[in-house]
Amino acid sequence: MARINRSSIWLLALLAGCASAPSEPIVLPAVSTLPTEATLAVEGSPIKQVDYTEDQPEVQQPTALLSETTPELLATPLGEEFNQDGLSVEAIEQLALANNPAVGLASAKVRALRGKYVQAGLPPNPTVGYSASEIGQDGRAGQQGGYAGQEFITAGKLDKNRAIVAAEIDKAESVLRATRRRVLTDVRRSYYRALVAQQRIETADTLLHATGEAVKASQNLLDAEEIPLAGLLQTEVEQQNAQIVHRIAENELTAAWQQLSAVVGDLDLPPQKLAGDPKVLPSEIEWDETLSRITTLSPEMAAAFAELSRSRRALTRAYVEPVPDINTQFTVQYDNSTDYTIAGIQTTIPLPIWNKNQGGIRQAQAEISVASQNIDRVALDLKNRLATTFREYANARAQAETYANEILPRAKQTFDLVQRGYSLGEVGYLDSLTAQKTLMQTNLAYLDALGSLWQSYMKIDGLLLEGSLVQTPE
Repeated sequence: MARINRSSIWLLALLAGCASAPSEPIVLPAVSTLPTEATLAVEGSPIKQVDYTEDQPEVQQPTALLSETTPELLATPLGEEFNQDGLSVEAIEQLALANNPAVGLASAKVRALRGKYVQAGLPPNPTVGYSASEIGQDGRAGQQGGYAGQEFITAGKLDKNRAIVAAEIDKAESVLRATRRRVLTDVRRSYYRALVAQQRIETADTLLHATGEAVKASQNLLDAEEIPLAGLLQTEVEQQNAQIVHRIAENELTAAWQQLSAVVGDLDLPPQKLAGDPKVLPSEIEWDETLSRITTLSPEMAAAFAELSRSRRALTRAYVEPVPDINTQFTVQYDNSTDYTIAGIQTTIPLPIWNKNQGGIRQAQAEISVASQNIDRVALDLKNRLATTFREYANARAQAETYANEILPRAKQTFDLVQRGYSLGEVGYLDSLTAQKTLMQTNLAYLDALGSLWQSYMKIDGLLLEGSLVQTPE
């Protein structure tokens, strides 16, 4: 047996241990930059599935984590975003995207998967240890030395592991985009709810003032014995109804601001004037075009496709699971009885005789079927939800347009004619009061239609995604 210099023993062990270390630096899969508010509003490109190949080449390390792409809290106080027209919806959107905990939660899950991606591709650590045998034979120390071992993962299993996690990252990014969409939809719906309530209060103020004047006038007419007591009682009832309408509008505005405060991260937004005019109707939308847009751009569909991609890669990984990994061990010992340094090599390969991962392959095949069926389910669910929301939108738009173009002009014309007749003594006071009441109620009904229109439109524009604080990111 050849004699080996002692100084070479630990050098060989060290080389054996370092041979399994990866020669390339660890890099993460490139993660697409999150869309800006303008991108989210338009969403002009269809869903694209990122193809992380199983034998994935080196990819660039992203310069920042996903959390750093989230808009920062506004540097200026909220009050400085107020202009002569009022607080804009864009300012509140920035606050919500920066502070809503659902966005932070979804972003953290993406970062967690990025860490999982790194870990999934790391090879096993080498092993080193002390070895001794034949100790005490003939009163000698026997054979003393050390060993170094390494398990080699075959069949590209590590790359396939990373390919699976890469698809999970795709899905998590889709969930993050969906969460941001939910936040924006919640902000815009609450914003328009507050905007309509703001105008309801203005209309209710006018109605309340008019009924108050009517009560005073009715009292004077009753004192002059020109109307019966029933006339005064009727005006007082109308005044009380106007007070109820005013209180309801105030409560609606308060609730809308409380919802906005919750969506932006419980920043306790102070109620203030809002910019915008809900009477300027949104652009008209068509069913076929809207359904196609939602089906194409929906992050829910993107997440379903990413899950199908993950399940397919899991099946590829399951097929190579039976391929045996190789476990090697290199031993160097000094034999005190012969003064020889001896070396040994051991290689272990498991034989895939009984366990060929049959169950894992069947499970992966079934998961592909589940993911494929889920894509169809999500598409039909989107269509079903759109049908309900689109009906609400179509009804509210028809009502709003009819009020604006037909009913309101006639109510205003009727009121003007009655007022002129009353000034000439041709129409009684109660008839004048009735015309005024009809005009105010028509305005309130018009605002109700506008509120329903904006709520349904914003939900459709937000790809049917809402409830950011209710829906937990998957």
